[in-house]
Amino acid sequence: MSSPQQTRAQASAITAGKTAPEVGASPTSQLRELFDGPRLSPGHRRIAQYLIEHITEAAFLSITDLAERVGVSQPSVTRFAAAVGFSGYPALREKLQAIALSSLGSPGTLAEQRSNELQAAVDAEIENLENLRRDFADPDQVIRVGRALSESTPLTVMGLRISGSLAEYFAYGARRVHPDVRLVTRGGTVAYDALLQSREAGGTWVLAFGMPRHAQESLTAVRVARSAGLKVALITDLVLGPLADEADVVFATGTGSRLVFDSYAAPGLMAAALLQAMTDADPERTQARLEEYEQIADQHQFFLKD
Repeated sequence: MSSPQQTRAQASAITAGKTAPEVGASPTSQLRELFDGPRLSPGHRRIAQYLIEHITEAAFLSITDLAERVGVSQPSVTRFAAAVGFSGYPALREKLQAIALSSLGSPGTLAEQRSNELQAAVDAEIENLENLRRDFADPDQVIRVGRALSESTPLTVMGLRISGSLAEYFAYGARRVHPDVRLVTRGGTVAYDALLQSREAGGTWVLAFGMPRHAQESLTAVRVARSAGLKVALITDLVLGPLADEADVVFATGTGSRLVFDSYAAPGLMAAALLQAMTDADPERTQARLEEYEQIADQHQFFLKD
């Protein structure tokens, strides 16, 4: 008899190829796409991130007000507009206003106005998941990276500080379907040793998690991985920033920031999607390993009989 995981591995394979999204891309996704192409300076990244986080208000600011809010000069805003492909700030603001107006009156916005703090936190996570759903309209990159992670032996999974819990979740699942998964949750020279040993053993990829607050040691470890010859797939909350600049592939998903500590509904689902893609990449190995694990689990009574 197949286990629930074996059944789900067979039934939930990701289908390649683009599918038309049911609704238009969210303002956040539109802005990330707009700002993702050019390589931006640190000052320009600050402007981009402010616009992403405050689009409904920022789209209607004058160049003076926007520069003051971000803490940069007016010429920096003008240069930013040119860097992302516009003739000047007025043209950029016109585009921002169109994006902002497309989001007004949405059910999520109206619900948030009527909610208490905990409900608002849930509403924000629902929006993050809706944005991720739109991103999944084209699953090809997830499929491609999942296959690469599956083929990397060993596969290193890294998450430092608060990102460690997401890394542990992914590594736990990946070990069910991959023969050699190495988890790195400590920074400094311990991380460097693990990354270098993984490369020497034949590993080709690292999956890294970088949640806020983004740790300096995470950036250093990603740089060490790249310098050793490993490719880095990064799950993070920002498409712009030092961590994203160093990674080979970035999966940017929103985090819940309404409560004292962030919540990670969308990054957790992104991790689960990559696990699914890994299982799809080698279905025979997946089924064989899951079957072997179930036999061991039954033999040693790992789990309660629900």
